[in-house]
Amino acid sequence: MRKEDDGKWWMYGVRPAAIAESGSNIEEAFLRFRQKYKETLFDIAQESRDFEAFRAEVERFFYEGDEDEQAWGVALRAVRSGNIAPPEPFSKLRRESPESRPSQIGVERLDRRDKRFMSSDNVTDTFSVAQAA
Repeated sequence: MRKEDDGKWWMYGVRPAAIAESGSNIEEAFLRFRQKYKETLFDIAQESRDFEAFRAEVERFFYEGDEDEQAWGVALRAVRSGNIAPPEPFSKLRRESPESRPSQIGVERLDRRDKRFMSSDNVTDTFSVAQAA
């Protein structure tokens, strides 16, 4: 997430890397990014011939890297080295080690009778800043 020269906040995907969205503030950019992510998953579902094709395409989409992923790694190393500090308003966010919640995705069928889903299975979206070593 960064403020660009156009005055808008832009959220660039790392995982998934193929999407980005902007907003007039951080919250709007985050919400628009989440909406774009959801729309992309719906598009993949509509274009997939079956569940296995859907799963494979979602995993490919999620794990495909780009230069933003490399930039994120450079920024993480800089924060950990103490060379830079997150700018406002990110400096006030809770610190969390990226290794404690590695980026991952799982695609499961919901129509299986032997699986019981619980609300506790959900993971909420949160803002955090990488914790320095």
